[in-house]
Amino acid sequence: MKTADIIVLVVYIAIVVGAGFWFARRSSTSDGFMKAGGRLPGWVIGLSLFGTYLSSNTFIGVPGKAYAGNWNAFVFSLSIPIAIVIATRYFVKFYRDSGEISAYEHLEKRFGVWARIYAVICYLLTQVARTATIMLGVAIGLQQVTGWNLATIIFVAGVLVTAYTLIGGIEAVIWTDAIQSVVLTLGALLVIGTLLLKHPEGASGAFAIAFDNDKLSFGSWNVADLTTSTVWVVLIYGLFINLTNFGIDQNYIQRYHTAQSEAAAKRALWIGAILYVPVSILFFLIGSLLFGFYQSMPEEVAAIQAMAGDRKFEDSILPHFMANHLPAGLGGLILAALAAAAMSTIDTSLNSSATITLKDLWTRLIRRGREVSEAESMKVLRGATIAWGVLGTGTALLLTGNAKNILDIWWQLSGMFAGGMLGLFLLGIIVRKAGNVAAVTGVLLGVIVIFWLSASWVPENLKPALHGNLTIVVGTLTIFLAGLLVSKVVPKQS
Repeated sequence: MKTADIIVLVVYIAIVVGAGFWFARRSSTSDGFMKAGGRLPGWVIGLSLFGTYLSSNTFIGVPGKAYAGNWNAFVFSLSIPIAIVIATRYFVKFYRDSGEISAYEHLEKRFGVWARIYAVICYLLTQVARTATIMLGVAIGLQQVTGWNLATIIFVAGVLVTAYTLIGGIEAVIWTDAIQSVVLTLGALLVIGTLLLKHPEGASGAFAIAFDNDKLSFGSWNVADLTTSTVWVVLIYGLFINLTNFGIDQNYIQRYHTAQSEAAAKRALWIGAILYVPVSILFFLIGSLLFGFYQSMPEEVAAIQAMAGDRKFEDSILPHFMANHLPAGLGGLILAALAAAAMSTIDTSLNSSATITLKDLWTRLIRRGREVSEAESMKVLRGATIAWGVLGTGTALLLTGNAKNILDIWWQLSGMFAGGMLGLFLLGIIVRKAGNVAAVTGVLLGVIVIFWLSASWVPENLKPALHGNLTIVVGTLTIFLAGLLVSKVVPKQS
């Protein structure tokens, strides 16, 4: 790293961590720590959502996917506006009217305490996976640029992001996410500009190479093919994941409560989506342009592959470009954008996981609904923030030898854990006759199906010919349809 790059990166990280201390006075109460007193404007929450979408899985994983393949994964982004139409019509009002900061308290009222705890476990496992894959992504990028040890980077990143989340609460998370979303977008634009200026074939040649090598296509449109990552498979997967996000993910539900009003919460969702869809195009474009850029540099590609080791080398393509082809200072700004990509998602995961730990585990299970003092609540919130930060960091360290693209890792893990939550949620709000028997039956069958499809020890000839991204779809539909059928036989007792 050049001195200018180090200065820019250190200054940026200092600003973000300093923001945590700035908001510390507003997060000294549990209400301030979890929902910022419900006083935040819709536009800043929208920028925060946008920043959360743009994790290091996007910053590193998306260019890697486009470099190695095409724009097939971009179809996921197109599912977001569809999910938001449903969310703004039904979900925001549902949670705002309930007044419950936990996304899962209503499941207990609907089906019993088991349903609440089941959803909490699924959610917390999802957040550990999210934190780990994002930390791994930022570490891969920083390792290429700095040459530092991968495990050391993960450890330091875990400490820093846990620290400012611990101190500043949800308000620090949302405001720093908003700042980081701007840095992310600026970073992507600067990378594209540099690529076009330095491309051996010039700007027109860069696009010509990408087009000739099918790097700008969306992949197969075969609606009957459920075994490969076709446009329809990714679109359906994206719709189910984003319905989970907006319908039962504590990250998002908690933001509904931080907004000044219901209208502000709905506006925040649309701001996040409207910004993310076009900006995600920038990261796919980076991957396509990098393919043409490195075509004439086989020696550098070989060096990238050697450094990547057992991991998918395409995840190291953008970091290598940042380390070797950006001018001094600019590289530091892009590194700051990469750090922003990680922080803007991990901080949200840690805060929401701490909130769930207090409300659904500590208050409901340990205190059994008895009143918890303010001092005790803050101890639990801060202790849980540290605990989930440690667990996420530790899981990231375990994933360092995984050979898959980090976006693929995240999609697989989130599909496994999220499918079980969405099916139960939809059963509860759509099938009014579904009672405890229907819900238990649906969840048991759904969990069996999800693990059957996901388990590596199950022989492939004993599994249906389905792409892995459809696990969440099959799992969700199994829970919902099984619960629906049982409700016809054993309806809910009034």
